[in-house]
Amino acid sequence: MENDLNYIYGRNAVAEAIVSGKTIEKIFIAFGVQGDNIGRIFSLAKRNKIAVTTIDKRKFTLMEEKINIPYSKSQGIIALLRQFELLTIDDVIEESYKKSKMPIIVILDEIEDPQNLGAIARSAECSGCGGMILTNKNSAPISPTAVKASAGALELIPIAKVDSLVQALEKLKENGFWIVGTDAQGDRLYSDEIYDSPIALVIGSEGRGMRPSTIKHCDHLINIPIVGQISSLNASASAAVVLFEILRQRAK
Repeated sequence: MENDLNYIYGRNAVAEAIVSGKTIEKIFIAFGVQGDNIGRIFSLAKRNKIAVTTIDKRKFTLMEEKINIPYSKSQGIIALLRQFELLTIDDVIEESYKKSKMPIIVILDEIEDPQNLGAIARSAECSGCGGMILTNKNSAPISPTAVKASAGALELIPIAKVDSLVQALEKLKENGFWIVGTDAQGDRLYSDEIYDSPIALVIGSEGRGMRPSTIKHCDHLINIPIVGQISSLNASASAAVVLFEILRQRAK
């Protein structure tokens, strides 16, 4: 069970939390919910750049049960509080260069599973990455589940969230990074010696992979050969394989 102290629920409580300046990671609204304060919450969230997602009632009920919210007390709305401050992309780039002359930054292109988010963060921190960049929309929230899966790495590694991943990739290129995307159809092997520069490693979403707009901005597309009957690795496994291959090559 997740810690319900990380959540605020109820229409008035969520609206008041936004107005009072509480740092909210994400707002969840049950599909079809209407009425008092719902429109206002959408408007306040947009103004304050807070992600809002609508989920079906079955999933919403499961969420209520998981975080121990009494029946009907949520009024169809739950807000997840952010436990620590995010950095800007400029800050993440700066911090990564403080850590290494050839830093690695991991970019998640709409990873939606909090377990994957946490597992990737753990691999990123263990492999010495300088930071992570997530998308504001269609990404897993930094929830207690994600933090637990990361073994605390999400609280250690510099993280930024961006509205436009394309703009983030362009900024990384301007700051000396080569963009390496993981793709089953990539024309380079993950073990090719292409990591002798600052690297921004892009991990695509579960199932869909990287978006076309992201692929266009990659300098290299790498693939991990699969010899079993299952066609691909889990996103977090792919990230770990590539990150530790980079370490192996750089340790030569």
